[in-house]
Parts: sequence; structure tokens; C-alpha cells
Amino acid sequence: MCPVSTLLNSSFTEPAASPALLLLGQGRDLASERGVECVGELPHASDPDLVERARAARAALGDRAFVLGHHYQRDEVIDLADVTGDSFKLAREAAARPDAEFIIFCGVHFMAESADILTSDTQQVVLPDLAAGCSMADMAAINQVEECWDVLEDAGIADVTLPVTYMNSTAAIKAFTGRHGGTVCTSSNAEVALRWAFDQVGGLEGTGKVLFMPDQHLGRNTAVLKLGLDLADCVVFDPRKPNGGLTDAELRDARMILWRGHCSVHGRFSARNVSDVRAAVPDVTVLVHPECTHEVVTGADLVGSTEFIISTLDAAAPGSSWAIGTELNLVRRVAAAHPDKNVHYLDSTVCFCSTMNRIDLPHLVWTMESLVAGRVVNRIVVDADDAHWARVALDQMLALPGL
Repeated sequence: MCPVSTLLNSSFTEPAASPALLLLGQGRDLASERGVECVGELPHASDPDLVERARAARAALGDRAFVLGHHYQRDEVIDLADVTGDSFKLAREAAARPDAEFIIFCGVHFMAESADILTSDTQQVVLPDLAAGCSMADMAAINQVEECWDVLEDAGIADVTLPVTYMNSTAAIKAFTGRHGGTVCTSSNAEVALRWAFDQVGGLEGTGKVLFMPDQHLGRNTAVLKLGLDLADCVVFDPRKPNGGLTDAELRDARMILWRGHCSVHGRFSARNVSDVRAAVPDVTVLVHPECTHEVVTGADLVGSTEFIISTLDAAAPGSSWAIGTELNLVRRVAAAHPDKNVHYLDSTVCFCSTMNRIDLPHLVWTMESLVAGRVVNRIVVDADDAHWARVALDQMLALPGL
């Protein structure tokens, strides 16, 4: 048994007026983030023939379909993926398969949007459950970002501010970034992207600014630990407050204007988790994702993207001890792949990505069997104008050194 520590807290109190919960992917709740109805019945998760049905449908689709599996997916979904990776790698893999009629993206909504932007018009990108969103991406709505830009214009700093958006953002936010001359970044190349952005507005020694969306922690950690800026150079723009909760003077003095967004998974880790695991595990190396808070990142030994975490464990010495701060599906898979190493989960409680986990085997089977029957379900199509400007921002990222 791999030594990944988890604890499920099942205590839950439902408000008296709460509506009945909908089964995943079935029914529509207009008050929710995204509602979706599946045409036809989803297979039961307990169906003993479910895995065989999945394999049969995948075989029937053959080269017509290409299945992408994000690292945070469940094992039974990963088992059916043609390729696994992080969001950017998977979008590029989709673009590199022009002969595939269907791109089945086992990830979340913004990832499927990126794949639609980067693939040809003859290809169709499908998301097995449209309710598989990303809480971080949804923390930056396009109307909020446009209102933020109005605030920057009123403060007289929009002309010296360049937007940089994390890959974990909607197509509309990527398009906004492209329209304003900015770029997209990943957790792997955030430093390179930010250095490029500051160069466009006078350099790191000047007075130009970057509007970084939607994850404040990746922006802050990169600016302070990689670019040498101070914490005082960073301010957080809260779209729920007038003027973002900032004075014009605070905006003018800032170098990094960070959107008030975060990852619900990585935001759970705390400095206490780091100190506790160091006390409990001798000679442990703490390895965390840069979406964690600044206190966690500065308390860790190593910080890096999902791909960095995987490659670091691949190269680690047998018998070494590791505490990893990222999504639990990935940590468990890494631990299982390295039984000769002591892999611990940084938190003491369950930390799955709940929206990513909406892509389960029943939804994937339903999607593939529908395609076999000639029904294209849950197709992701990005508005043509948004797709154009998002592609401009993505192409700018691809032009950066190191990609």
C-alpha cells in the first residue's frame, strides 16, 4: 500500500431550504455554474460491464477519436487516454493530431476550449461532462475583467499595463489578453512570460505593470521568487469591491496587479501542513505546485509544475521521502509508480479536484458510445472572434523562449 495519507471528513449539514441534489450530468439547475442534460441515460457506475463497454467503444472509434487525459483524472479514465499531461501539453497534443475527427478531452472546460482554439475547423472537441468546470477560471468573468480595465484607465495606468493570463482561464479572458497585446502563460513558463511582459512596458526597473489573471498565488510567487520584486509591489484586485478594493495611488504604485483568484485544491495547503510533515517524516523533501500560497511555497524545498513534480519523482533516489502538495489523484498515481520511494500527501484531508472528477467512466462511456452511434455530444465551440484573439495570445506564448 502506498503511504499517501488521506482522511475523508464526511460531516455535512444541508440547509433546510436546499434543493435536492442533481445526479452528476443529469438534469439542469439554472442557478448553478453550468447545467447540462445528457441525451439518453448514463450507464450506471456499478455496471460490471462498464470497462468492457468503454474498451469496445474506444476500439470502434479507432483513429477517428483521440482521447486526452489530464493528470488529475481518475485512474479508470487515465487508463483509456491516448496521452496524458497538463492542460497546455494536452492542447498541443490535440493540435498535433489533425486526422482525428473527435478530440475527447478528459479535463475541464477551459482545457477543451484551448483545444478547440488550437485544432482545425474540421475537428470536433468533446467534453464528457459540460459541468466539469474550473473554479479558478470562473473567478475571472469577462465582464469583471473589462470593468477592471476601465478602473485602470480611470487611474491613468492602462497604457503602461500588460495583461498576462494563466492557461487556467476561459477563452474570453485569453481573447481579452490577446486584444490588449498580452500573452498566456503556464506554471512552467510563468517567469519567462512575466519577464517578456515587463519588457513590453519598460522593463523590471521601470514603472510598467502586469495585470495577472486569474491565480494570484502563481503571479505573486513568480514575481517575488523569480523576478525579485517585493511583496509590497503586488496588490490584489478584488472584482467584488468598488475600484477592486484599491485606491488609485495603490494601483499606480503597484508593479503586479493580481486578480483575486485561486485554485481550490492548492489553496488548501498551509504552512502548518509543511511543518507537520517535517516533524513526522525524517529527511522529507517538500515539493509543491506554484499555485499554493506564498507561505507554503516559501516553506517548501522545491516548487514546480505538474510535469516538474512527475519528472522530479522519476529522478529521485530510491528510499527518499517526499511530501507533495498538489491534487490527490496525481499524488496517488506518482506514489504507485514509485513504490521504492516514500511518497506522502502534504495535507491530512482529501483534496481531489471536484470539478475534474466529474469526468468519470460512465460519462466517458456515454460520450464514446454516442459518437459510435453518430451523435456528437457536448461539443465545445469557441466564438470565432474570441478564438482569433485567444489564438493571438497563445501564439505569443508559443513564441516565448523555452516552448
